[in-house]
Amino acid sequence: MSSTNEVENDASEAVAADRADAPTRGRFVVRRRGPEPIKPRKARLEGLGASAVHALEQRPLFVQLPFAIIFGLVASLVASSPPEPIALIAVGVVVVLLLWVARRSIVALRVLAVFAAFWTGFCLLAVHGALFGTPMLYGSVYGTYHARVDGVVAVTPTGRRIIVSDITPVPPAKPVAFRRARILIKSGPTLAPGDILEGQIRFYSVPGPAVPNSYDSEFHSYFDGIGAYGDASKPVTLVMPGNPTAPDRLIDNVRQAIGARIAAVLGDPAQGIARALITGDQTGVTQDSRQIMATAGLAHVLSISGLHLTLVAGGVFFVLRLGLALITPLGRRMSVKKLAAGGGIVASLVYYAISGGDIAALRSTVMIVLVFGAVIFGRRALTMRNVAIAGLVTVLTDPANVFRPSFQLSFAAVIGLIGVYEILQRKHPKQRGLLGHVFDHFKGIAATSLIAGAATTLFSIYHFQQTSPLGIVGNLMALPLVGFVMMPAAMFAVVAMPFGFERPFLWIMGWSIDRVLDVATLVAGWSQGINASPLLTPTSLFIGLLALTWFSFFTNRYRLIGPALAVPAVMLFALDHPPDVLIADTTQALAIRGSDGLDLVAGKPESFVVNVWGQTYRQPIAKAPPATTNCDSIGCVSKSPLGFTVAVTKDEAGFAEDCANADLVITRLRAPSDCRTETTVIDGQDLAKGGVQWLRWDAGAGRFEIRPAIADLNRPWRAGR
Repeated sequence: MSSTNEVENDASEAVAADRADAPTRGRFVVRRRGPEPIKPRKARLEGLGASAVHALEQRPLFVQLPFAIIFGLVASLVASSPPEPIALIAVGVVVVLLLWVARRSIVALRVLAVFAAFWTGFCLLAVHGALFGTPMLYGSVYGTYHARVDGVVAVTPTGRRIIVSDITPVPPAKPVAFRRARILIKSGPTLAPGDILEGQIRFYSVPGPAVPNSYDSEFHSYFDGIGAYGDASKPVTLVMPGNPTAPDRLIDNVRQAIGARIAAVLGDPAQGIARALITGDQTGVTQDSRQIMATAGLAHVLSISGLHLTLVAGGVFFVLRLGLALITPLGRRMSVKKLAAGGGIVASLVYYAISGGDIAALRSTVMIVLVFGAVIFGRRALTMRNVAIAGLVTVLTDPANVFRPSFQLSFAAVIGLIGVYEILQRKHPKQRGLLGHVFDHFKGIAATSLIAGAATTLFSIYHFQQTSPLGIVGNLMALPLVGFVMMPAAMFAVVAMPFGFERPFLWIMGWSIDRVLDVATLVAGWSQGINASPLLTPTSLFIGLLALTWFSFFTNRYRLIGPALAVPAVMLFALDHPPDVLIADTTQALAIRGSDGLDLVAGKPESFVVNVWGQTYRQPIAKAPPATTNCDSIGCVSKSPLGFTVAVTKDEAGFAEDCANADLVITRLRAPSDCRTETTVIDGQDLAKGGVQWLRWDAGAGRFEIRPAIADLNRPWRAGR
């Protein structure tokens, strides 16, 4: 009877509302025959406003907004020149007007909302450049300067890398235009954020990419406000200490103190990994440990992300919920679950503060806050909507980080995990015993590893030229140690540090790290010979973004079509070739393809750029056999087994012969214009503008394909080019 009365009441209310020409309410809407009467203007606008809000809140639209912004960011970089501010403002005004005009149409409003997000992304880099960008130094400047310490990037045996601002020259030093710089302090007093230092510093240009389409220090430094790198040739002096109560100084002191406590108890390689897990400082992680864990599919353990924040915040949530539940009066008066969720939020924010604020940690922290916030307000926690909110926060606050590997890997992994979770949650769980829960735990580890690995494979191959074929095995063997021993020990060690009782917990943490390294070494050994990966072009990232967009849009099995089509699309349109010649711009390094790979014809074998070349193309670059190169006082001539000849001209007297006989002429001088009509030339001007040069020999055409590492010469982060 009660339900019948409710239906009758709802129907009568709807009829009354319709007769009063007011917006309809209730569960049923009774419509009149014939045309509807015209509603008052205020009522019409209120109804349209509700419809607009409802449309914007629909998942297929809202979830696509961060993707639309990212597509806009990509479009702004693909454009041949930076957009004009007046054009950005004009289109923005038009979009706002169109949104107002289209407020009566749900379909038009949806389309325009997505386009507005796209245009927001197209404008973001220009806006952030105007707000946070800086003039970039070209060349070098030397002198005595005052500067304020903004942050300590890393502490290594060679010195401290710090970020400085408010750089003021001490006469006769020249003033500088850039706002901030990253410098290396080899000796002197211990520095912290807020300190004012004085010293003799040589500032120099931020280096460009080491190979085409690789990590671009100039681009990211520009948006971080860093216009130069530098080093102090002599010990610096502390002019004035900073405010000891400033938040950034307090956080840095805590991070440094934690790192010192860890180093006092653990040795290498455990202490470097422990510092990475707790403070986010990966400078102490040895290269061998990093390589082994990457091959075993455990590289994500080294970077503070969703795994670590979930373990810490989830552990705090579990402990608080259990402890508060034991307090019977408190449990009766308020929701213990909601109180524990608040504690989880606080724990995640504290962990984020001491972790150094990496982009992956930011995205994960936002997700954790949203998840626990959903618990507090009684909403679903793990949804693609929360992923979209986290994506919007990270993209809007730091759009340049969209082009970092950490963001791409983190974003792809969490989209894959949430998407599969949404599919699997429709199944009703069965009642399981203790063994069933243990089995489910390991099944969850395997599924998580498989899903996250599949979602990030494309991005891992592009950025690191590396896959982890046995990553599931490595995660199955190692993650129980990470989840049940390593991270709990790290959390208890940090809590116990103020009381001086951290040693037992750090010993346990160190033991678990050693065992994880043993597992990684074992799995990496099994992976030998099956971890090769192809070279990919930037088109592969665009295909991956399209696949993620498709996957997040659909909520049923059709969402798998996009990722499935991405595989053949990459094979058809995004495979790349290794170079036959690599030329460094700021050093003498020159690599030419020999019979067994790239051979170093000139330069130091262990230099930074040569190491990057070897890591990028997955092959060691050793010194070329003496028989392949013929040198004199004017230059050198090298013959490749592929059939081309390379001449390195050191004196203008050699241009006539080299230009006439060589297929490629390389010189740090300025080559004569007629030389380019006879052969391919890379001279000092080409290197200064384009940076590192990538060349591939086309035997059929008898010429080289050339790719400079720097192609966007008219951007504000390309100083002096």
